[in-house]
Amino acid sequence: MTTAQTAPPPPMRLRELVFGAACAAALRAAARLGVADALGDTPMAVEDLAAAVKTEPKPLRRLLRALTCYGVFTEHKNGTFAHTDMSRLLREDDPHSLRNITLWCTEPWTWDAWPLLDEAVRTGSNVVEGLYGKEFFTYLNEDAPQSAEVFNRAMTTSSRQSAQDVAALLDLSASTSVADIGGGQGHVVASLLEKYPAMRGTLLDLPRVVENADPRLREGGALADRVSIVPGDCREAIPVRADVYVIKNILEWDDDSTARALRNVMAAGGPGARVVVIENLVDDTPSMRFSTAMDLLLLLNVGGAKHTTDSMVGRLTDAGLVIDDIRPVNPYLHAFDCTVPE
Repeated sequence: MTTAQTAPPPPMRLRELVFGAACAAALRAAARLGVADALGDTPMAVEDLAAAVKTEPKPLRRLLRALTCYGVFTEHKNGTFAHTDMSRLLREDDPHSLRNITLWCTEPWTWDAWPLLDEAVRTGSNVVEGLYGKEFFTYLNEDAPQSAEVFNRAMTTSSRQSAQDVAALLDLSASTSVADIGGGQGHVVASLLEKYPAMRGTLLDLPRVVENADPRLREGGALADRVSIVPGDCREAIPVRADVYVIKNILEWDDDSTARALRNVMAAGGPGARVVVIENLVDDTPSMRFSTAMDLLLLLNVGGAKHTTDSMVGRLTDAGLVIDDIRPVNPYLHAFDCTVPE
């Protein structure tokens, strides 16, 4: 029976790390094949599982054996395979599914970009434009529409899963309006409006993004009469007045773009407005391995960065905001609660 290994000696641990691509590829293969979806609550023989996902049994056993070493699936003594808490997260129907995140982090462009990390570290610039001759999101939308769709699904999943945590954390009982800036499909503002039935909200993001806003916010939706959907780029202007502005996971661009977005929020809200910035951090968090990996991926694709607590504080105070509180939202997000000074 193959089981997850713990605490190997340093030489073996380093050997395992340099084969990290094999683990990522195995997770991607399992997600694309739908192995977790085909495996039910009852352990299955590999031959039956192979028939269900239309693969050859022997290579499927090899794939599953590799993943059981990391605690993804488990193999019983009789040779059958069963779910673990991690493998269930690869299922489409799991309420906490990470299938789309798994696919996004292993899309074809990532395999082109990772080998050039040393170049990105030397120059401090992204490598995607050199690879494809285009800015990253232009490349996705024009040349890799399937990857763009995976990105959209992954961001939707991530936003939906964290929106409830954000709503639970924030006390907006003294406010009458909230604006979700760069809010994607609006899961955060929707969760806040559900929490506060008398509140009005605004969602601002790029036109192609808000076209697919959460159905609760669109015409005919349960929250449509209390929300405004505004297409726009927060780095250019924010034509939205609100008591509270929420900015989640978008201040990862170059410093100039971040500064422009913060200045625009402050100008829109005016003195006394509350600004809540929510970000992954690469320090003081239990999700360091995930956050630092995403930080390097941002360097590769857009030349951006995740923040440390100090770097986020620096950007917010440089913009002129007063930081009132810093709190964890969940194991991988922190909230910086700020005020526009009088």
